[in-house]
Amino acid sequence: MKILLLQARHANDRARLEERHSFALMARLKDEQIVPFDLLSGTLTLTDIRKYDALMIGGSGEYYVSKKNLPSYEVVLDVLREVVSMGHPMFASCFGFHLLIEALGGNVIYDPDHMEVGTYQLTLTHAGEEDELFSYLPSTFQAQLGHKDRAGTLPAEVVNLAASEYAPYQALRIPDKPIWSTQFHPELTGEENLERFHRYLDGYANMMSEEEMQETLDRFNDSPETDQLLGRFLNLVFG
Repeated sequence: MKILLLQARHANDRARLEERHSFALMARLKDEQIVPFDLLSGTLTLTDIRKYDALMIGGSGEYYVSKKNLPSYEVVLDVLREVVSMGHPMFASCFGFHLLIEALGGNVIYDPDHMEVGTYQLTLTHAGEEDELFSYLPSTFQAQLGHKDRAGTLPAEVVNLAASEYAPYQALRIPDKPIWSTQFHPELTGEENLERFHRYLDGYANMMSEEEMQETLDRFNDSPETDQLLGRFLNLVFG
């Protein structure tokens, strides 16, 4: 099995290699089975994606869907619409979640007042409790988050699977297609998420008081339930 992983990270961003390993580990694959595609230097096509069994999308370093500052932004949205149309297996987290929402006609907003950084409690919606992938999760569960963008409105064609106190849309499913997406990071452990927070600390420092910074640092914890999500996704789709 080979998985194409879309990335929007500069060459000097250590998260590039770490992200590949994290996706492989949580998907129960070898690193070489996750093949990165650099969105900052390459032009994505549907032909590229169809060479692989599934598509995955992770986070981003300096890029925001709300700001539309990703190179070839509209091209990426067009390709994602094609992926959905053909029903190619896909799992997208965080930045990928936001890209997919915009591609399908939803709305993503920049909302640092409600940013979620750390480990948070999420709650399944009724649809999430009934979903063939998400139904193994308890009604409330811990998940790794790190975002300032959030979904303002979801596309009409998708189903909302989970919510948090600060963001009503945390996961979605394209009905009758092997496509799921999460605003949270099922590829990350609490320790990895904390390391990433330290790495991007400068981007948060001017947005937090010392007290808020400490509260955030204290918030990182384990999320054992979501550690299984990517592996279950592949088992469900490919058996």
